[in-house]
Amino acid sequence: MSKNVIEVKNLEKYFDISSGLFRRTKGVVKAVDDISFEIPIGESLGLVGQSGCGKTTTARSLCLLDPKTNGEINFLNTETQKMESIDDLDDIELKNFRRNIQMIFQDPYESLNPRWTIKDIILEPLNIHNIGNLADREEAVKEILKTVGLTPPENYMPRYPHELSGGQRQRVSIARTLIMKPKFVVCDEPTSMLDVSIRISIMDLMLNLAKDLGISYLYITHDLAVARYMCNRIAVMFNGKIVEIAETEKLLSNPVHPYTKRLISSIPVPDPKYNRVEYDLNFDELDEIIKNNPDKKMVDIGGEHYIATHNVKDILY
Repeated sequence: MSKNVIEVKNLEKYFDISSGLFRRTKGVVKAVDDISFEIPIGESLGLVGQSGCGKTTTARSLCLLDPKTNGEINFLNTETQKMESIDDLDDIELKNFRRNIQMIFQDPYESLNPRWTIKDIILEPLNIHNIGNLADREEAVKEILKTVGLTPPENYMPRYPHELSGGQRQRVSIARTLIMKPKFVVCDEPTSMLDVSIRISIMDLMLNLAKDLGISYLYITHDLAVARYMCNRIAVMFNGKIVEIAETEKLLSNPVHPYTKRLISSIPVPDPKYNRVEYDLNFDELDEIIKNNPDKKMVDIGGEHYIATHNVKDILY
């Protein structure tokens, strides 16, 4: 059994609701509500669900872009090969953590500084972490541009983001992420704003890099077809909670939770002759699981296929 690169336990992220002249807090929005998962080295977990369900908030909490409200995030220390809580890291250890966990953002148009050249954009992480001398850093930029298919690199290094296509910008974003040789990458719908013709080439690039460099992904998407192509396992998120998690083919061929069934039934089919599987919104199976496991938040129904046991009837209907 392979080691985990990251373990998330009972993660919560709440936002205050305030109003009035003095901005008094009137309640909270549970954007991420008590979720747990783990990702082994070299594997990819797809986090799927409708917009607003908490996927991006989860990603930002893992990367320390938004502080979590409660819960544990444990990350594999590459030097000691032991899991460590991010809450216990000192400044030096925290810098090493940030080096090993990177994020690819959804919008390649906004995630790159328009005033910097491609060379400066990719150099920035190396400068921050003071890795190598200037000659070594420039050589590293050339090599990573070759790796992501932007060749010859000398043609791209002096250019600005607005001079590149959307697919080329996203390749630059991937290059900036991989220049640090991270062990774990959070991908927040990195292909959703690209043309279909470019999308598959970017996904193939990411799969090949994961295989060659041993990178683990948390791949966030609302597209189950993309999750199927990219991920070893899928976690379905609804209303701030993970409601079902299993191996990709097992979840897509045998969904149990009513929301997962609704999500799969809503996938558009371009061929009118193809009869897709449509699931009724039936709560009988979930009711039985809840009845038999009153004290568990998630239940393994076999083969590491986990189902959440909270009642969602009032939300789904």
